[in-house]
Amino acid sequence: MGMKAKHFGLVGVGVLVGVAASFQLSAHAQKAGAPLPLDELRQLADVYGLIKTDYVEPVEDKKLLSEAIGGMVASLDPHSVYLDPKAFRDMREAVQGKFVGVGVEISNEDGYIKVVSPIEDTPAFKAGIKPGDLITRIDNVPVRNMSSDEAIKRMRGKVGSKVTLTIARPGEDKPWVVPIARQEIKVVSVKAKMVEPGYAWLRISQFQENTLDELAKKTKELYAEQPDIKGLVLDLRNDPGGLLPGAIGVSAAFLPQPDQVIVSTKGQVADSNQEFYGRREFYAQRGDPLAGLPAGLKSVPMVVLVNGGSASASEIVAGALQDYQRAIVMGSRTFGKGSVQTLRQLSEDTAIKLTTARYYTPKGRPIQATGIEPDMRVDESADGDLLNALRVREADLQRHLAAEGEKKETATEAASKDQNPSLAQQQRALALLKDRKPIEFGGQDDFQLAQAIKHFKGLPVQLAKGVPDEDKPAPAPLPGAEHKLPELKAPPKK
Repeated sequence: MGMKAKHFGLVGVGVLVGVAASFQLSAHAQKAGAPLPLDELRQLADVYGLIKTDYVEPVEDKKLLSEAIGGMVASLDPHSVYLDPKAFRDMREAVQGKFVGVGVEISNEDGYIKVVSPIEDTPAFKAGIKPGDLITRIDNVPVRNMSSDEAIKRMRGKVGSKVTLTIARPGEDKPWVVPIARQEIKVVSVKAKMVEPGYAWLRISQFQENTLDELAKKTKELYAEQPDIKGLVLDLRNDPGGLLPGAIGVSAAFLPQPDQVIVSTKGQVADSNQEFYGRREFYAQRGDPLAGLPAGLKSVPMVVLVNGGSASASEIVAGALQDYQRAIVMGSRTFGKGSVQTLRQLSEDTAIKLTTARYYTPKGRPIQATGIEPDMRVDESADGDLLNALRVREADLQRHLAAEGEKKETATEAASKDQNPSLAQQQRALALLKDRKPIEFGGQDDFQLAQAIKHFKGLPVQLAKGVPDEDKPAPAPLPGAEHKLPELKAPPKK
C-alpha cells in the first residue's frame, strides 16, 4: 500500500521516551457503524451536571471538558495523550529540534516522574542528572501522580529562567536539590568523524526534520576526507526516536535496493495496515535529500550500536538493517517502543495523539514491548552494563501495549534477557556510577565503539558478561578479508 505525503510521522517527541508515530493531521471521526454507549454517556453527563451544580466552588466548562478528554485518552497507554494548545505547540517545536527547557527525557513511573535519559550537552546533562533518577518535586511542587505532560510544562519556560528539581536517586538516603537554568535546547541530529584511519563513526541522536540533510552532508564530508572507508559505525545509542520519514530515509541510505520494505504497521483500521519502502516518496515530500550520497554507503561494512535508550525510529532502522543482514547490531536490547501514535487534530490548536497500530521489522518481527535484540551483546564498559540496572524500558511502563497476540506478562518477560535488576544490583550500579563521568559517545573511552572497531579488524570482541558460548557469534572477518553483502531478499508480503 502506497504512502501519501500526509503520512509523515513522529516517532518520539515531547516526552521523548521513544514514541513512534504516524503524523496525520486529519479530523477525528467515529468509526463507521460503531454504536454509542448511551447509558455510559448519560452517566458522564450526570457527573458533569453534578460537578456544575454541587461542587464547593464554580468550575469552568473548558477545564472540566479538557480534563475529561485528557483522562480518557491517558487511560489507554503511556503514549496516547491529549494535546492542549501549549502541548501542541511544544510538540511542533520538538519536531523542529528545538525547545526551551532543561533537556531531559522522562516517563511516568508508579506516579512519579522518572528520568529515561538526559539529552547530550543540555543543562540537565551538565547538572549530573542520570537515567533512573526520580524527579520528586519541580519548583518545590510535588509531582506525585502528575502527568508527564504537566511535568514537561513546568520544566519549560523562558530562556535563562531557573527551575529547581528535587531528585531522588535509588540507593541514596537523601534527595538532592538542583537549580537549573533553562536554555533553548537545539538537538544536534547528526555527528560524524573518522575514529581512526579507515573507520568512521556516524551518530544520530534524534530523528528530526533536518536529519536526512545532515546525514547527507556528514557522509559526504567523511568520504571526502577518506574515500576508502573500511568500516562505518552507526551510533543509535540513547536515540529516543523522532520522525518516521527520517527512519525510512536513514535505512534507505545504506540499503542497496530502494524497493525493500523498511517497516510495516498493523492496526484495527484499514489505513493503519501499511508497508513503507525505501523510495523517495516515503521519506521526502519534495526533492531527494539522499541524492548524490557516496556510493560506498551501500556496501561499506557496518556496525549499529544500540542500548536500552534506543527507541522508536532508531529501532526501526536497527531492525531493518539487521533483517537484511546489512549490518551487525551490537550493544544491548533496545527500549521496545514499537507502537504508532496518530495525531488527530481536534481544532486549530488542539489534538489527540492516539495509539493506532504496531510497528514490525521487514521480516515481520514485532518491536513493541520486546525491542531489537543485538547480534552481539556488548556491555557499555569493561566493568559491565551498569546503566541497564537503572534504565526503564517499554515493558516496564504501566499500561504498556503488549506485543501482538501476547499477554502483558508474556511481553514483559520476553522483553529482556537482562532480567529485572534487583535492588542490590541497582545499588551496586549507582555506587559505581556515582563518581563516573557520563560516557562520551564517540570519545576515546567509548568501550562499545572500540569493540565495533575490533570487529571490523577481525580482532576478538569482548562480549557482555554472562553470554553463553552457544550464543556467541562467528568470528569476525580477518583484516583485509573481502566483505561481501548477503543477497537481499524481499520479506513476505503481509
